[in-house]
Amino acid sequence: MSATAPLASDPRDDDATTTVRTTIVGGVGTVRIDRPEAFNALDTVTKNALLAALTQVAEDPQVRVVVLTGTGRSFCAGEDLRSHATALLSGAQTLADTIDAHYNPIATVLATMDKPVVAAINGIAAGAGVAFALAADFRIMVAEGGMNLAFAGIALSCDSGASFWLPRIVGMAKAKEILLLPRTLPAAECAALGLVTSVVPAPEFDGAVAQLAATLAAGPTLAYGAMRRALAFSATHTLEESLANERALMDRTGRTADHLAAVNAFVAKQPMVFTGS
Repeated sequence: MSATAPLASDPRDDDATTTVRTTIVGGVGTVRIDRPEAFNALDTVTKNALLAALTQVAEDPQVRVVVLTGTGRSFCAGEDLRSHATALLSGAQTLADTIDAHYNPIATVLATMDKPVVAAINGIAAGAGVAFALAADFRIMVAEGGMNLAFAGIALSCDSGASFWLPRIVGMAKAKEILLLPRTLPAAECAALGLVTSVVPAPEFDGAVAQLAATLAAGPTLAYGAMRRALAFSATHTLEESLANERALMDRTGRTADHLAAVNAFVAKQPMVFTGS
């Protein structure tokens, strides 16, 4: 089931029957996994809805920053094992099928959209839920939250970009430890390892997320997107190739309305106002 966002001026949630809710307010597109009774685990309906919602906000010019979060005590518990067991026993779907149809596209849109992404980790993230959070640019975690790369506990490898992001953040040796000996890393340890941007007490969590999202929504959206692309490109290319890519992205952003307005504001000693264009 796909999610359909309301108008930017309308903070209403989607249809109450969906498991993913999208709101767009003030340039902030919030995508919320809404299965608190299942710790926001991902069954097929939810995976389809999440991919549709993220694709929608990625393509919507009214959205200048995306926030991914969950309802209740969990951010996202990864694959719904009850749903997976049914599919496994029936032979209706293999893991490769759902990776092709759901997990890889979700990870890709999170990592490559031309606008910044904030993971508002409102509780425990596990499995693919951790990988989705790691694909974001900023990760704000509630003090009671944590991360568990739980794949080995159910005799699986890792997916959704976990093998890509984890060693880049914590180093190869620590990534192997976290994956091969899974446990729930508490918020303080996540912060110490660089897995999260900040840890915030529960009463301050929503405000901290809103403040960061508002700051990003008021910024140069296309420049943010170009920086995301530059960093992703440089991770797998040579210096020479990265310099050429930077030139192309600088040329692109140098032609934007935001850059022209910023230069004029600087010369006139006036405040800079970005429109995201």
